[in-house]
Amino acid sequence: MPSIKELSLKSWPSGVPTEAQYPLGKVPLAEYLTMRAREHPEKPALIFYGRTVSYRELEESSNRLAGYLLQQGVKKGDRVALFLLNCPQYYIAHYAALKIGAILVPCSPLFKEMELEYQLLDAGVETLLTLDLLFPVVQKVLGKVQLKRLIVTNLNDYLPEEATLPLIEMMQIRKSSIPGTVDFMEALNSGDAAPPEVRVELDDVALLQYTGGTTGLPKGAMLSQFAVLFKSATSWSNARIVDADTVGLAITPVFHIASMLANVDAPILAGSTVVLLANFDPETTLAAIERYRINTFLATVPLNVRLIEQARAGRHDLSSLRLTLTSSFGIILTEEIARQWAEITGGGILVEAAYGLSETHTFDTFMPRHKIKYGYGSCGIPNAETDIRIFDFDDRTRELPLGEEGEIAVRGPSNFLGYWNRPAETAATLVDGWVFTGDVGRFDEDGYLFFLGRRKEMIKVSGFSVFPEEVELLLGKHPAVANVAVIPKPDERKGEVVKAFIILKPGEKATAEEIQNWARQNMSAYKVPAAIEFADSLPLSGSGKVLRRLLKP
Repeated sequence: MPSIKELSLKSWPSGVPTEAQYPLGKVPLAEYLTMRAREHPEKPALIFYGRTVSYRELEESSNRLAGYLLQQGVKKGDRVALFLLNCPQYYIAHYAALKIGAILVPCSPLFKEMELEYQLLDAGVETLLTLDLLFPVVQKVLGKVQLKRLIVTNLNDYLPEEATLPLIEMMQIRKSSIPGTVDFMEALNSGDAAPPEVRVELDDVALLQYTGGTTGLPKGAMLSQFAVLFKSATSWSNARIVDADTVGLAITPVFHIASMLANVDAPILAGSTVVLLANFDPETTLAAIERYRINTFLATVPLNVRLIEQARAGRHDLSSLRLTLTSSFGIILTEEIARQWAEITGGGILVEAAYGLSETHTFDTFMPRHKIKYGYGSCGIPNAETDIRIFDFDDRTRELPLGEEGEIAVRGPSNFLGYWNRPAETAATLVDGWVFTGDVGRFDEDGYLFFLGRRKEMIKVSGFSVFPEEVELLLGKHPAVANVAVIPKPDERKGEVVKAFIILKPGEKATAEEIQNWARQNMSAYKVPAAIEFADSLPLSGSGKVLRRLLKP
């Protein structure tokens, strides 16, 4: 029987290298920014509602901020937190930190007081960059954390006099001085435009990417400078998602590891352009695609569905889109949704982006465009130089045969170095070079990985295993259902039963009994929800993933 690797290589795209390629050498990614700025200084690196930031400006601004941080005593290995929306300031700060060997700590702009306090304390952050509109959250934690430097910016710092796209309401907040903080633009003006003289190595820690905390308090996964470079290189040379001619669109929050890779890191390696939106709005997104002839972007399936509905209601030329990557958060990507996407874009491809996790710098698989597989859990084949296998949950030394369900384990160049200050958790996850994910998966006969869900979220109904994602996919086919989330509910007789939280489509009506009767006709009896609760919304992470742990049984 061929190995998973052998099967995957048979499905590998013709003419594409099976190892990562580095167009300007195997050096820290920040050096790519310097080299790209020399190659094409006036080329747009970012476009923010009509404000263009050239490669020259991004290079010089990140140098200036890096110089300022050094002047203020920030050293290699110090943690620098970014509490920002999507904006040019994020990119400048991101590359400034990488250039001086500081460790980036991205924070969700949706954080409330306790979440921000926890992450800043856990990482030992002394330097924070934030927006003035987020400052009220920061202000509540100031007496509880170790901040020595607080740099504040305003979205208007990088808005043009004449916007080319509709501005969002929060951009009406005018800039004002906040006592005890340093203005971002003043920090830039006080720094040196020359590259900082700090020796940064590929095995240095570049990033503390905090996990979602589905199994406890979030943990900071330590990712190296090489992990950042490697996954950017595979996006360019293997999955062929980005190249020098790409005009991408950033609508998902760039603090999230997948969006950071797709929108902040890989474009710099490729020398491409990113059109940046502070948040997602369907009409603004469609207008941006049409105006700037966007080639590709990363989304989630709920966002794609909203764009399909909006595009059908109006007239937009979306023919520039050739590839859209998406993630099945809340709604599973089906062939029908992909067909509808091709319809509104004139043939554009919509595929599952990848399987991946924070501990591996994400993007551990990719979907070959010559052989796309849609449906529940389909994630494509292992990425370049990445080994993925399925092991027995109860015996991690036993690899399971093809087709059997078990624990997904990943081994590759971008595996994390460990959890920040968590040796026990590190030892339980990182074993003999493998990241044991706690995710349930299987491989098919073509070497495609299928992600079936988190083991800890798996529901046991009378001994039968029920994966929430599968039930969500099936219920999502009900004509009245817009979105759904499934969790376990304790049951004295069956141990657990399925509970579903359902959002109905506008104008649709359905009772719990009607949906249960429909479910009995379309799925195994043990998967049918024993309880249904109708909701107006579902709790979402900053990346758009449903937070099942916040739903009550």
